[in-house]
Amino acid sequence: MQISKRHPSQAGIRFYHQPVQSMYQMLQSNLCHSIHHDNMMKGATVSFESCKDQYFTLESSPATTELIGCETDSPSYASGLSSNRSPFSPQVSQSCYSDNHHSSDNTYGSPYSSVDDGNEWKHKLRELEISLLEPNESDAADSYDNNCVQGGLTTASPTIEYDWDQIVQMIPKLELRDVLVRCAQAVSDDDIATAIGWMDNVLGKMVSVYGEPLQRLGAYLLEGLRARLESSGSMIYKSLKCEQPTSKELMSYMHILYQICPFWKFAYVAANAVILEAMATESMIHILDFQITQGTQWLLLIQALAHRPGGPPSIRITAVDDSQSIHARGGGLEIVGQRLSDFARSCGVPLEFHIAAMCGSQVERTNIVIRAGEALAVIFPYVLHHMQDESVSTENHRDRLLRLVKSLSPKVVTLVEQESNTNTSSFFNRFVEVMDYYTAMFESIDAGCPRDDRKRLNAEQHCVARDIVNMVACEGVERVERHELLGKWRMRFSMAGFRQWPLSPSVVAAVRNMLKEFNGNYRVEQRDDALYLGWMRRAMVTSSAWC
Repeated sequence: MQISKRHPSQAGIRFYHQPVQSMYQMLQSNLCHSIHHDNMMKGATVSFESCKDQYFTLESSPATTELIGCETDSPSYASGLSSNRSPFSPQVSQSCYSDNHHSSDNTYGSPYSSVDDGNEWKHKLRELEISLLEPNESDAADSYDNNCVQGGLTTASPTIEYDWDQIVQMIPKLELRDVLVRCAQAVSDDDIATAIGWMDNVLGKMVSVYGEPLQRLGAYLLEGLRARLESSGSMIYKSLKCEQPTSKELMSYMHILYQICPFWKFAYVAANAVILEAMATESMIHILDFQITQGTQWLLLIQALAHRPGGPPSIRITAVDDSQSIHARGGGLEIVGQRLSDFARSCGVPLEFHIAAMCGSQVERTNIVIRAGEALAVIFPYVLHHMQDESVSTENHRDRLLRLVKSLSPKVVTLVEQESNTNTSSFFNRFVEVMDYYTAMFESIDAGCPRDDRKRLNAEQHCVARDIVNMVACEGVERVERHELLGKWRMRFSMAGFRQWPLSPSVVAAVRNMLKEFNGNYRVEQRDDALYLGWMRRAMVTSSAWC
């Protein structure tokens, strides 16, 4: 079965003939109408002082390239290293927390989120814009605001042009977060001239792939904004894929993130602990892995089953993975099968390996062999968010696949996904969510890796930046990074006929024990039969099980 191909947008700069909106027109939309952006967040002050004398953007940067009774630092956890996807996707500054993690009934609530109504952001942006006006213009703006407060809108607002030379002189006093939001708002409002002004005159001087977490993230957000204007996001997304480096280089890049960020270990430790517990009395086990990558996540499970009282069960693994992971593995899924078979043989565990070399969204019932007497375990590790749903296509592979899996009568299904809301969000709300989520990620990276580490730079650029650009620059079928909060996943699984599998204390203990290897600002919280992995107060990843 062939992998469906996406057609990239035609490259080309399209902003030369766009109408230019005045700042007052934008203020009229943003302030007088009091648009409420649910996912605005509270941000900490981040210095713009770069650790390097020279600023770099993504475009100009140099080319640099415990599971029950088992040790969590085993190389078997390196399975996440082969994926060309992000770790979903760094210490002193505090992450921002999104209001969009809450609904009226807290269906989508995250234990790490706090609420902000967005007004603080509006006031900051307003103060920034007022500070950029000449005195007489500022008076006019105040008058305009008064009219808004009194319920009447002026019919003719003066046209305001930014004095970019003056703004450049103010850069040391500006907050990068505010400027990024201001630029994204201009893009959202189709005020192309203002957006380009912020990008070329200001943001390019404030961001750096060598800087603090927000400076580094800002470089990739800026690239995403530029790509959105030039309709080149799809091509950038493809060009930044981790398939470009050699397999050895990719393993090195991903290993940096893998060692300092517990996202992969969280996924596999939780899944292995659940499966080991669910299959405690089963003599024949079938594992359906929807993103097998290198498959080494199963080594510890095989080892644990080998020592099970009464002898080991027979294991059959069906591996789903697309061709992109070949670049990390250095070959096809046959390599994975041989490695797992050799290891199982050394442990005295009977193992069969079956291949379904295709994207998860292409899997049909005919691709999966079900045998009588086998207990089926299904794992979705950071993969469902890549599948289109009803908001993109009438095919809705996201829900179709869940119904398909339910029809197989699995004993347990494990799900691990980023706790972020970018699937159906409007561009501006999505931009703020991406900025806040990846600020926390870049802060956690900073806590575990020297800032001037070139390998860290390569890992961020090749394995994180591409997802950021995709979410900021792309729409429709070209936007393949579409995360949802656990509350939404819970609704999808429930509609497919699943019920949640309660996580036992031993599963929680295994995850907590694994987390001891990492920075103390990582948190694990159990709530509503799910596990939340967070950085400080920001929930980053959730793990849940279903039956």
